[in-house]
Amino acid sequence: MARNGLASRLYNGEAGLNIVGRRKLWFGVAGVLVLIAILSFSIRGFSLGIEFAGGNSFQVPASVGTLDDAEREVNSALAAENTGIEVVTAQKVGGPGGDSYELRTGQLSAEQATAVKAQIAEDLGINADQISSNQVSEAWGSQVTERAVLGLVIFIALVMVYLILRFEWRMAVAAVSSLIMNLILTAGIYSLVGFEVTPSTIIGFLTILGFALYDVVVVFDKVQENTRGITANNNQTYGEAANLAINQSLMRSLNTSVVALLPVGGLLFIGAGLLGAGTLKDLGLVLFVGMAVAFLTSILVATPLLALLKNYDPRIQAHNKRVLTRRGAIARGEAAGKGPASPAQADATDEPLDPDAAALAGAAPKVGARPAGKRPTGARGGRPGGGGNRPGGAKRR
Repeated sequence: MARNGLASRLYNGEAGLNIVGRRKLWFGVAGVLVLIAILSFSIRGFSLGIEFAGGNSFQVPASVGTLDDAEREVNSALAAENTGIEVVTAQKVGGPGGDSYELRTGQLSAEQATAVKAQIAEDLGINADQISSNQVSEAWGSQVTERAVLGLVIFIALVMVYLILRFEWRMAVAAVSSLIMNLILTAGIYSLVGFEVTPSTIIGFLTILGFALYDVVVVFDKVQENTRGITANNNQTYGEAANLAINQSLMRSLNTSVVALLPVGGLLFIGAGLLGAGTLKDLGLVLFVGMAVAFLTSILVATPLLALLKNYDPRIQAHNKRVLTRRGAIARGEAAGKGPASPAQADATDEPLDPDAAALAGAAPKVGARPAGKRPTGARGGRPGGGGNRPGGAKRR
């Protein structure tokens, strides 16, 4: 009984999940999520760190008390100087001189920063030399953003060229579309959660591009293997072969994603959550969300989109019609063929079956299966009977 469980069938590529046949559902869900992400960008926006929005940071020794105590004293000093600015983020960081608290605020003038620093030292009862303050201009963040966008454009261009040479242009379009959707959804989640955008976030976004591409290439490689020479037979439509490839590579993609998410999850939930390493949460969140979304988009978006694009190829259209016509003839008893297969294969058909063909419910065998007919016999088709005309085949006297 255990051998027939879902995990076992996934491992053997026999789950029969109908992914390509339900592509309208996946496209609809993806469209709604993208719309939510775009609305979040427009309405909520992003919580920019001081590297991008500009601001000041103050580091005080952790010996002054808890992080909440330090944040309260810094806010008090800001209010005392009538700056109208409050602490934006506070986190505990380590350093050569020991642990300290880093508190970031909005943009202050040089005079305000000096006065606030002196007030913080007075309120905490420490020497002003024990407090370090830094000012960051938003121009630096703008330069980082421009470089990141340039890197993204170059990466996508190189990916397009590679996929066109390795596979074909339709696979390149489907893969890049999945990649862009992955970035939009990850950025949308980042915007909704409200995590601060830092240089670590940008690094994380560029990192997940490679992982997302790997997931798509794994699936597309299996699709190419299953569909090679598909027009030479009338057993499967392109959508059925692509759906079979998803089922065959699903467990591999799942294992790869889980193995990659475990250390990233430890970085996010243990490092940033339990141990309080705030500098890790920006990188950890974008990696965790990006890798999880990459797995889903490579399965639910990239391959169904590829099947949709291939349906516009006249060769594939003619092939699909031949397959459906043959199934209709088999259903009416006008031609010999195999019995019904799983309903998932029928649902994955690129074009709707006619009423007669629907009765067969998708009789497509797997790619590479041996013909069901008998092996021919005779001098050419099979093993010759008796001695035949082979040398040395004469009967002994």
